[in-house]
Amino acid sequence: MTTPLFVNDQLAFCEIARKHHVIFYYVGYFSQNIVAAMADAVKLKLEVSGVNGPTRRKLFSSFVEMAQNIIHYSADALTPAEQVNHEIRHGSVCISENAGQYNLLCANPISTDVAEDLRQRLEALRGMTMDEIKQAYKESLRAEAHEGSKGAGLGFLTMARDSREPLEFEFWPMEQRPDVAMFYLKASI
Repeated sequence: MTTPLFVNDQLAFCEIARKHHVIFYYVGYFSQNIVAAMADAVKLKLEVSGVNGPTRRKLFSSFVEMAQNIIHYSADALTPAEQVNHEIRHGSVCISENAGQYNLLCANPISTDVAEDLRQRLEALRGMTMDEIKQAYKESLRAEAHEGSKGAGLGFLTMARDSREPLEFEFWPMEQRPDVAMFYLKASI
């Protein structure tokens, strides 16, 4: 008896996830309700796994920031682009663990118009010391949001503050949509 192709594909995917110590993975459409449900699952998984409180807090806050960025900025949306509440947008988020270090990764398509500004902001953030990041975070709490931003710029600062290493990111052009690039972001906690 031959194994159906979809079973082989699923087995291969599960083996890759096991090999990379994936503890949470989601790809699909994000909404506030979906993020709330995922957040509950992530929080419980981290508690049950015995992750210490400070690490749990950092993982959880960075996870929520990544998911919120997908909801607010993904170029693949089921809701109209001008809709600013109850958005439903596509992306992925993954949490993996290896030897006590956790990696959070997210990916979503973004407009190429946004990509260059985002690159500049993230490069500047990568060049900051931890003290500079903490100071910028405090200043952002008091500041107004950047033009086109849905927040005060706290998301990347939160992730950078909580990460062991500078945030890693990449933009990949999408051949089928020249006005869109895939945005990848990684935080190590």
